[in-house]
Amino acid sequence: MERYKENQIKVYNSLSKKKENFKSITEGYVGMYVCGPTVYSNAHLGNVRTFMFFDIVYRYLLHLGYKVRYVRNITDAGHLENDADEGEDRIAKKARIEKIEPMEVVQRYTVDFHNVLKNYNFLPPSIEPTATGHIVEQIEMIKEIIAKGFAYEVNGSVYFDVLEYNKKEDYGILSGRKVEDLIHNTRTLDGQSDKKNPQDFALWKKADERHIMRWPSPWSDGFPGWHLECSVMSTKYLGEQFDIHGGGMDLKFPHHECEIAQSKTCSGKTPVNYWMHTNMLLLNSQKMAKSTGNFILPNEILSGENDILPKAFTASVVRFFNLQANYRSILDFSGEALEASEKGHTKLMEAVNFLDKIESGKISTFNVQEWENSCYDAMNDDFNTPILIANLFEAVKVINHIKEQNASLTAPDLLAFKKALNSFVFEVLGLTNESYQANSEKINGVVELLIKLRKEARENKDWALSDQIRDELIVLGIQLKDGKEGTTFSVN
Repeated sequence: MERYKENQIKVYNSLSKKKENFKSITEGYVGMYVCGPTVYSNAHLGNVRTFMFFDIVYRYLLHLGYKVRYVRNITDAGHLENDADEGEDRIAKKARIEKIEPMEVVQRYTVDFHNVLKNYNFLPPSIEPTATGHIVEQIEMIKEIIAKGFAYEVNGSVYFDVLEYNKKEDYGILSGRKVEDLIHNTRTLDGQSDKKNPQDFALWKKADERHIMRWPSPWSDGFPGWHLECSVMSTKYLGEQFDIHGGGMDLKFPHHECEIAQSKTCSGKTPVNYWMHTNMLLLNSQKMAKSTGNFILPNEILSGENDILPKAFTASVVRFFNLQANYRSILDFSGEALEASEKGHTKLMEAVNFLDKIESGKISTFNVQEWENSCYDAMNDDFNTPILIANLFEAVKVINHIKEQNASLTAPDLLAFKKALNSFVFEVLGLTNESYQANSEKINGVVELLIKLRKEARENKDWALSDQIRDELIVLGIQLKDGKEGTTFSVN
């Protein structure tokens, strides 16, 4: 169904610093690239927040009927320790510390990344290319940049000439930074003497004798710069111009700024129409970062094996927590916040499950179409999941009113209501019923235990205890039914 024709999405474009009407380059088709992980360690929850938001974007575009090619890369080479293009490749460093092969590091943390995303109900991207799988293309792009006069080779390494590029283009167009200010604020670092200017960034780095991850090139045996891979892979799979490029706000400069410069140098075109960036996730009001030790891993939340949270939480509750804040706002993660989200998530799932038991009425006391339109309006407004969730809880109120026989829906409205609610909860937001199901399993276990105790009481002719168990369960909305094959129960 081509719902996109009826729904005009507005996207906050980091390039223009304002919301713009979204219009894909090719009608009905969206090309989207998101910077993936550097696989030298486990992804923490702050990293996952970014991927979770773009999973929502992907889901909603598919829901509207777009054909989406979603490309999310794996950085498995060329990521240096700092933005000055110095230091050691992070994967090589990890391999050296643990005394294993770099590709063992890559495999270990790529598998972990995929497991985390699977646990949190992510849709897989259309294509997941790797940096090491595109070395040839990266070398060819470097040759093209050199040929156009915007890169130079020094001692086997190749650097992009930012000042030369800035004579005709605007290096800083995305981040708002000015080259003049960058020059003024740059301090001299060891190893920068190879560069013409401190602002220049590496396209290719010559590997020293100890560096295992190395490939032959016209300039030296070495490895590509970090920024280059995304320009190469986005161009290869989405074309010289595509619709959406996403990532965390920390990537806006220098990574995405460098991507623009590289791609525009080669094609002469503005590579991306809409740049989207997610904000950071705090942990107990402090920035979540491995460098400070203030972080939590996604799977530690599920297992409860951490010193931060009071108990384990399901992936759907964590997802629900994340989606209650706008992606461009800072979000503070804590045990208290997660417990509050769990209560809200349970209420939502109880309502969704009860909806299947509702019978239609003669009249509708609730405007289903108006409510459904408000849900689309929320998502069309820059994928505003907090407003969508508020609308979902309006639906919860309606379901509770119907349960109390204070409201009703006709058969057509009830069908439309079920379909829309399930679409937004499960298809668009990607939530699951796991917490409700887990609670139901616990309730079932407790009731079965009480049935067993009641049976023993009846066998011992303790009628008072037998009746007490039955009557107190009725007060809780649980009806026992004695039959030839034993006692069963139903929850009202």
